[in-house]
Amino acid sequence: MKSNLKIKSLLYIGLLSIVFSCTSQSKKEKAAEDLTGNKPNIIYILADDLGYADLSVYGQQKINTPNIDMLATRGMLFTQHYAGAPVCAPSRSSLMSGQHTGKTSIRSNSKAPNVEEGQPPMSGETVTVAEVLKQAGYVTGAFGKWGLGYIGSEGDPNNQGFDEFFGYNCQTQAHRFYPTHLWNNREKYFLEGNDWKNTVTYSADVIHEKALGFIEKNKDKPFFMYYPSTLPHAELLVPNDEIFKAQKEKFGAEVPYKGKNGNDKGLDYGEDLEVKGYTTQANPHATFAAMVIRLDKHVGEVVAKLKELGIEENTLIVFSSDNGPHAEGGADPEFFNSNGIFKGIKRDLYEGGIREPMIVQWPKMVKAGSTSDHISAFWDVLPTVAEIVNIDAPTESQGISFLPALLGKQQKEHEYLYWEFHEKKGRQAVRAGNWKGVRLQMSKNPNALIELYDLSKDPGEENNIAEEYPEIVAKLSDFMKEAHVKNDRYKFDYEKDK
Repeated sequence: MKSNLKIKSLLYIGLLSIVFSCTSQSKKEKAAEDLTGNKPNIIYILADDLGYADLSVYGQQKINTPNIDMLATRGMLFTQHYAGAPVCAPSRSSLMSGQHTGKTSIRSNSKAPNVEEGQPPMSGETVTVAEVLKQAGYVTGAFGKWGLGYIGSEGDPNNQGFDEFFGYNCQTQAHRFYPTHLWNNREKYFLEGNDWKNTVTYSADVIHEKALGFIEKNKDKPFFMYYPSTLPHAELLVPNDEIFKAQKEKFGAEVPYKGKNGNDKGLDYGEDLEVKGYTTQANPHATFAAMVIRLDKHVGEVVAKLKELGIEENTLIVFSSDNGPHAEGGADPEFFNSNGIFKGIKRDLYEGGIREPMIVQWPKMVKAGSTSDHISAFWDVLPTVAEIVNIDAPTESQGISFLPALLGKQQKEHEYLYWEFHEKKGRQAVRAGNWKGVRLQMSKNPNALIELYDLSKDPGEENNIAEEYPEIVAKLSDFMKEAHVKNDRYKFDYEKDK
């Protein structure tokens, strides 16, 4: 496996490893075994399109999320954590691979050609979080939305380190909450009563029950459960239960969502349904709130299951979201102030599109009620879990373990974080310390102007100060060139003729 780090970076890392080797090893030994003498179970819960401020613990005023808030009360809340990308597939690829979007093998949302359902596969050479943990003796399971390779491909979750997978293989199918089927490993699992006309079995609830079953089944051995929930992604739709009824009463009469262009043809369940679309919704605000509350309920039930089985004290739980809030299917991030003080939503490389909530609960290891302003990203998760289980992280990872931050120890920082996005005419972004650079419309022009923001003074990215600091802009441009590695599948326009 190749490393593209520069020689000076290798020398720097080598010096650090010599200076800190003894300390690092002692931390690994301490962290790899909890107070019971066993490796901790690890649960990573990933919300779908949940904004930074969609949780009450992060400032949400219209929706209460007591169970997720309780994770923060009993653990650590991160204020400067970032997704891998501003949309689903590349963000999840970054999470699984420990690589940013300049290097990870999936860099945009797309459908695999000549396949009924599923996305282009993650490279078979990729070493995933699940594979690292299997090497350490963990049972591994994934429950929810995959989107990193169609069934049977090298990106199939069963080929990427997961012993068990249940949910949506295809993220396009996951636009619908009442599909005909989900996948149980490589076999279709049909949902009772669902036929694209009738909405009987709510997929998120079935996935949740399977996730709880995995915990129950593996309570006596170390396990890793990746739980990429489909909530609260569009379509906006929930069962007509007490959760929804309470929110419907709370929000009252609403302006209905009638489809992308105000035309509901082909969107609603029925003879003319188009899977890729979103159903109409008479109560979009109430429905979105109910979806977030349902997600919170599911998180609470995961914790309750751990308590019931007597394994909560030996379980590390991470909660985050894959990208910024969406404005699709009737969702209204402005109404809910879903991105808080930040500019941008899903598909933006401004803070609102990529800065995410992250909460970590690890009893007796992570200080209850603590907060961290450590700057971290999805590609840090793999080296973090590798350090927890005392296994070397793959050399291809650009991540830095944030285990020291979790344990209240001195934390190594990134020189920079990098993102690229292959839609919207091409976008790049870099964060280095408090400096944030954003380059738009660069697919045809890799030297397009860079906007510059000082996040310590301007977290909302309102004042572009690029003209005042040309030397900083030049440095961020160098980082962008260094971080982007050409990929034959994902080319910017300026690369296609080369």
